Amino acid sequence: LFSSRFVGINASDINYSAGRYDASVKPPFDIGFEGVGEVVALGLSASADYTVGQAVAYVKAGSFAEYTVVPAKQAVPLPSVKPEFLTLMVSGATAYISLKELGELSEGKKVLVTAAAGGTGQFAVQLAKKAKCHVIGTCSSDEKGGFLKSIGCDRTINYKTENVESVLRKDYPEGVDVVYESIGGKMFDLALNSLATKGRLIVIGFIAGYQNPTGLQPIKAESLPAKLLKKSASIRGFFLNHYLSEYKMALKHLLKMYERGDLACEVDFGDMSPEGKFTGLESVFRAVDYMYMGKNIGKIVVELPHSVNSKL
Repeated sequence: LFSSRFVGINASDINYSAGRYDASVKPPFDIGFEGVGEVVALGLSASADYTVGQAVAYVKAGSFAEYTVVPAKQAVPLPSVKPEFLTLMVSGATAYISLKELGELSEGKKVLVTAAAGGTGQFAVQLAKKAKCHVIGTCSSDEKGGFLKSIGCDRTINYKTENVESVLRKDYPEGVDVVYESIGGKMFDLALNSLATKGRLIVIGFIAGYQNPTGLQPIKAESLPAKLLKKSASIRGFFLNHYLSEYKMALKHLLKMYERGDLACEVDFGDMSPEGKFTGLESVFRAVDYMYMGKNIGKIVVELPHSVNSKL
């Protein structure tokens, strides 16, 4: 039994609550995917590995709760209860495993990351830089652009003030080797067109369509086969649940990177949102809206103080 102190907000929260991951799940059901907190009670099978009061992180459906029961195998011991560790559980692991398994990164490759200042994008940027790639990141504000530069992004594109397609055509006429894509719709089409010969488009999401009834935004699919053939390019989808065998190794590596100071884990508590910091379960709804408005820099996290009495 864990007492949760921090829970993470993910774009897929809307997909899960809409039944797109498991149509057999009917309301009411618990949502949320990840948390960081402390052990408050132990079952017999967990007592050998954990102690009461120990800091832990966990990935489990239904994490939007002040207290939650988690199988020991789904928990990860931590040195302390810090929100930065939460950023690694889904977002960091997604970036690490997808780039390792699908990216084929090497020195000098050009990598375009869309939504680069978001929860997962921040890690895609840093990991690509660790691989000595040239990294381009799209974002929606100069503030986000400044953050991206601080974590090593070579070229930032504020799509509110610059035309992404024009910038890519001018600055990267031969195309980019890898696109790390999470937006969908028009950005997907643009990303596909920007690929170099033998380029790879990694799709980890399509947030632009998640709030639609179908969960999708239209793309120019009729020209897709010809475009892939012409460039010997590929599109590679990534869903974390299909790579669980790689998860613990990835998380161990990311935790070591963070503890060495080799990885920035930006957390956004919504301090600058109109109603203030995301505190308590009742603020989860605001936090999800904040993400879909594109306001966040880094991973959105909700704090659950011990003194909070949930209004849900």
